[in-house]
Amino acid sequence: MGFKIKTKEEIEIMAEGGRRLGEILASLASEVRPGIGTAFFDTRSFALIKKAGCEPAFLNYRPTGAKKAYPATICVSINDVVVHGVPSKRVIEDGDIVSLDLGLKYKGWYVDAAVSVGAGKLDTKKYKLIAAAKNALELGIGQAMPGKTLGDIGCAIEKFVKQERFSIVEGLTGHGIGRELHEEPAVFNFGKPGKGEPLKVGMVIAIEPMISAGGAKIRQLQDDSYAIADGSLAAHFEHTIAITENGPRVLTK
Repeated sequence: MGFKIKTKEEIEIMAEGGRRLGEILASLASEVRPGIGTAFFDTRSFALIKKAGCEPAFLNYRPTGAKKAYPATICVSINDVVVHGVPSKRVIEDGDIVSLDLGLKYKGWYVDAAVSVGAGKLDTKKYKLIAAAKNALELGIGQAMPGKTLGDIGCAIEKFVKQERFSIVEGLTGHGIGRELHEEPAVFNFGKPGKGEPLKVGMVIAIEPMISAGGAKIRQLQDDSYAIADGSLAAHFEHTIAITENGPRVLTK
């Protein structure tokens, strides 16, 4: 158990990979609109990752609990699907919430980020859900500094999400990241102040609030994606963060 500490030089490599990922993800997010098939994002992300001199992290990766290796370069999750949505012939419709989750490998180091965006015209509740997930991530990042704990991060996220009257999705967490896409420890989106593993300079974690407009329970679909069990809408944001002596450093932007 525990984090693998990264050197300043290693964090700089991850930061460069993260910068490239951030540009790719922003470009893909700008393409989200009604009428576009989700398979487009797989083709496009693969091309952009290669152009950036990186490797796709998700392609052929088999996450814990999956029946088979992931077949695409990006996760495209729509509405009640919260994570691991597989690009397909499905066409995005007006009013959909689309979550894009992208990971890449640069010079042997992994980075990971996600964003949720609306396609076309959204109602007020959908906008509020997306904003709450984004703000929860920012609050979690704000706790990612030496002297704080994983519980401080989880508590900040949980408190805000509950205040907004949404639910923290059960069974899904953030994670350590570095030479492996998923490293120890799990970074929960709930917790108690001062509890959990202490944060130290050189730790790198992926913080990723996943929230629901309804119930917190999830179910695994045939394609290994996870959806909210009661069919409620979901939103998901993620950044890769380095713990530095100056506080949190967002690597994926």
